[in-house]
Amino acid sequence: MKVLVIGNGGREHALALALSRDPGVSEVHAAPGNPGIGAVATLHAVDPLDPAAVAALAADIGVDLVVVGPEAPLVAGVADAVRAAGVPVFGPSLEAARLEGSKAFAKEVMAAASVPTARAITAETPEQAAAALAEFGPPYVVKDDALAAGKGVIVTRDLAEALAHAETCGRVVIEEFLDGPEVSLFAICDGHGAYALQPAQDFKRILDGGLGPNTGGMGSYSPLTWARPDLAEVVIEQVVSPTLAEMARRGAPFVGCLYVGLALTSAGPKVIEFNVRFGDPDIQPVLALLDSPLGALLHAAATGKLATEPTFRDGASVTVVLASAGYPESSSKGDVITGVEDAAAVENVDVIHAGTAMAAGRLVTAGGRVLAVRALGADVADARARAYAAADLISFDGMQRRSDIAAEPLGVVEGASLTG
Repeated sequence: MKVLVIGNGGREHALALALSRDPGVSEVHAAPGNPGIGAVATLHAVDPLDPAAVAALAADIGVDLVVVGPEAPLVAGVADAVRAAGVPVFGPSLEAARLEGSKAFAKEVMAAASVPTARAITAETPEQAAAALAEFGPPYVVKDDALAAGKGVIVTRDLAEALAHAETCGRVVIEEFLDGPEVSLFAICDGHGAYALQPAQDFKRILDGGLGPNTGGMGSYSPLTWARPDLAEVVIEQVVSPTLAEMARRGAPFVGCLYVGLALTSAGPKVIEFNVRFGDPDIQPVLALLDSPLGALLHAAATGKLATEPTFRDGASVTVVLASAGYPESSSKGDVITGVEDAAAVENVDVIHAGTAMAAGRLVTAGGRVLAVRALGADVADARARAYAAADLISFDGMQRRSDIAAEPLGVVEGASLTG
């Protein structure tokens, strides 16, 4: 099987790496990719936001499957163009991608499907936002209605900060705060059925203890030994299956990964948000533990033929993100990175590239989240120790990382700190 991965971030490197290790995959291609992806895939200089160009590339290469990684190409209709070219694609249509492209649309679908989630109000003016914030009270949850690269949400007790964020975004969804640990659940969907991957937890804030600004994610781990053992089954039954049925009823069957961001409240799991692709970095430890062939799983979903539930190996995986100076407000580019080869040589460790580039023959920073160090271990503590030991070997000017990824008490560090 030949597979084309669309995107150039850490999620796409993790996908390309897993596909390259799948005996059923003969070739991995990526567009546009990054230096890390280039080590396991053939790179193509194609604009991932150009549906016609992506479809033409897929046809020219003769791939058997296209996997669209980021949300922006999906919202731009890349999956539609690839399907129209007759190539199976793992990723939802433009219409189905509205589940992430519009928070208001996602809330509308959840309400129609009776999915457990927070009460919400959509506000289009500062006056409407102020009224909604007054109704819900603190902690205030304000979400940009449009795509915001995982950083459009603010959770705060400061009313002025909440109002300012709403005004900056324009159209926002304001919600009641859901208390409890936050969990990521990825469902592989073929339009009518779904299988859940192993749950994970990521850490959104830039600083230890869940402090500082929201980011796209500073680390993650799996499995969640503290979570209820039937969590995946409950989420498929109460969230994913009703959502798939509602999307099919609307004439927009969902094919791809439905990311379910959950709060484990005292009243049971409730949906914080939907994304229409694998999350990053929270998918990274999940892929490290996946025992099933990834290519076959994604191809079955893309062709409407999901039949075998994915399996996972014993042990645990932890991912620690290394971010550039200034992140998340900005990012420093062009800083020379050292120690990647040494870190990758550590047993059971992968170094995942996200914001990297080559300049004058040297690896340099090229984005906010630069690298992710992912380790496998016998348990979470073992994987965590391996990940941090390897991360210690990497350096670049202004490097930022959290020191408490997957630290004890598991599930409480982030859940108690208004992570958003």
